[in-house]
Amino acid sequence: MSEPTGTAGLRRPPARTVLLLAVPALLCALPFYLDAFWLRLGLFCTAAAIGAVGLSLLTGTAGQLSLGHAFFIAVGAYGYVWLAGEPGPGLPPPLALVLAVALAGLAGLLFSPVAGRVRGIYLGVATLALVFLGHHLLLAAGTVTGGFNGRSVPPMAFGGFAFTAQQPELLVLGVPFGAEERLWYLGLALFAGSWYTARNLLRGRPGRALVALRDSETAASVLGVAVARHRSAAFVVSSMYAGLAGVLLALAFRRVVPDYFGLALSVDYLAMIVIGGLGSVAGATAGACFVTALPLLMARYADHLPFLAAPGTTEGGLGPTEAARYLYGAAVVLVLLRAPDGLHGAAARLRRATARLRSRRTPADTGPSAPRPPSSAARTKEPTS
Repeated sequence: MSEPTGTAGLRRPPARTVLLLAVPALLCALPFYLDAFWLRLGLFCTAAAIGAVGLSLLTGTAGQLSLGHAFFIAVGAYGYVWLAGEPGPGLPPPLALVLAVALAGLAGLLFSPVAGRVRGIYLGVATLALVFLGHHLLLAAGTVTGGFNGRSVPPMAFGGFAFTAQQPELLVLGVPFGAEERLWYLGLALFAGSWYTARNLLRGRPGRALVALRDSETAASVLGVAVARHRSAAFVVSSMYAGLAGVLLALAFRRVVPDYFGLALSVDYLAMIVIGGLGSVAGATAGACFVTALPLLMARYADHLPFLAAPGTTEGGLGPTEAARYLYGAAVVLVLLRAPDGLHGAAARLRRATARLRSRRTPADTGPSAPRPPSSAARTKEPTS
């Protein structure tokens, strides 16, 4: 049976296009259905994903090991708090956000001569010193950072619209939009811009130059790639991504304290990009969501999970945070042994396997087909007498 004339030329859109349209629509609809805990969890995952994408550009694409990501996240968070708050200049929050990201980039630029000339474990040790130095400065500069107790975070506001629950009161389709709902869309916008910038960077000439540097520094220099300059640029870009992640984290936490920005945070970000897949934007996002959400979910459901103690107590087993670290530590080992390219590589192999299975389908599997016309030899052959 032939197809109707009006639909013969229509083709189904590719699955990738449908996914690119469906995922943003789903993310935009979530605040109408989720409560504050899940929205706050999503904000933490979004902020972590932005920072993980920046670290993936540096470590996964450029091949530069960094253990100082927590330092630049702290620069972004405290930079915004000081620039937008009191004591401080009291700048408009959007301007404070931009300047905080620029401040993190400036910190990366000051360290970039080291990043341009040192690589591997030596760069890792050098950046590790930044974490301890930064923690000491956060505790010592009490007038700026608030010392051990930290500082409250000024809310984001555009004109007369504040990302809080009161100013002004907002009701959308019968759903009250508080601070989490409003920050959700701000986080989505910041992440979309970060994702788009990173994808364009990787697909352009700078991304190809960084990949060449990672694979072979000698071959890249022969091809005309300025080794020190590209390494330094990658470090600055990664620092700016970390600064933006720090601003969003500060807005989500509503209070920043120095102890959060320690070595454990840098290790968490390394785990994110290893689990997700080095050099992949989508993989860094998946790894960030896994590492960030796991301890929060285990803390929420600690009463229903065996061998876990309730948050704030030590009776009954491990605390949720410690148990989560053991789990994603095991995930890192499993990835290194079984899937060195992380979740992104595993997903790519699954897609290729699915495509091969589809290509092997026989005509009988796809339904009845029209009879084949006789071959030319059969048409020209005369019957024998």
